[in-house]
Amino acid sequence: MHKRHVTNKHRFIGFVLIGLLVYILSNTVDEWKSFQGATIAVYVVAIASIILLTGYSGQISLGHGALLAIGAYTAALTQIYLHLPVWICFVAAVLITSLFGAILGLAAARLTGPYLAGTTLALAVGLPSIANQFSFLGGEQGISFDAGWPPLSFGEAFTQYKWFFWITSLTALIMMWWIQNLLRSRYGRTWRAVKTNEVAAELSGIRLARSKVLAFTVSAGIAGMAGALLATTINNVSPSAFPLALSFSLATGAILSGVNTLGGVMIGAVALVAIPEIASLVADRWSGSESVPSLLPDFIVSVLLILTVFLAPKGPIEKFRSRHVK
Repeated sequence: MHKRHVTNKHRFIGFVLIGLLVYILSNTVDEWKSFQGATIAVYVVAIASIILLTGYSGQISLGHGALLAIGAYTAALTQIYLHLPVWICFVAAVLITSLFGAILGLAAARLTGPYLAGTTLALAVGLPSIANQFSFLGGEQGISFDAGWPPLSFGEAFTQYKWFFWITSLTALIMMWWIQNLLRSRYGRTWRAVKTNEVAAELSGIRLARSKVLAFTVSAGIAGMAGALLATTINNVSPSAFPLALSFSLATGAILSGVNTLGGVMIGAVALVAIPEIASLVADRWSGSESVPSLLPDFIVSVLLILTVFLAPKGPIEKFRSRHVK
């Protein structure tokens, strides 16, 4: 018990130090780096929601981008029609997306493997067209979401993009702290037991359906928060912001992170932001070909996925841990 207390204390101190580092960086980096940092924070939360669902409860989702869209639209609509503070809009995004996830989870509890993946994929495909059918959602142009300007006490040099970086990073730290503690609780142990052996888990008294629905609900709520944070960084919520490619990118990020562990989530998030930058630099040297800039990011992702599957199927962090133990 004492050892666990010490570990939690050290982990908390680590999160606080990371928070201080983020604050220092927000005062030193330029606008573009601030935007990239905010995007990384969004991906961290989104990928964590997939890792919780797939890596810990064994349910496969290929449509998490749709859950991000629900969270983003909820935050924007709450602000537009109820004129509530930004942080309450975030809470609303989590609650509404969790409710939607619970409903979807009831169906998911009866599906496994490719059937569940196909259902979530269909959701990601159909949601943008549904959003276009309702005028209050803004159609293709979408609706705005304004996180406001930073406090004057931060100084004139503290720009809006730096404010977005600060909001998203702080929220990501809080969410990661909460998720880590959740996965170490009895709920996390229950999800791992269900994933490992459903028959043994049921014989031990675990209600499989309820456990799966709860995992889907929590994962959806986290994804809803990621959607609200994404709306913060782009100031707009529209179908084009949540294409099917977003769901595939998040799944890719989870695989690169190591879908069975939360420790590598930053690796996947940084990779999703860095790959387009790397592709752009390489494409500049291949200016004679028009197809290179559009095809290169997908090629890089494919290579990384293949290398990850062959060299570190459980993720880079688990690979490092296994070597360290040996």
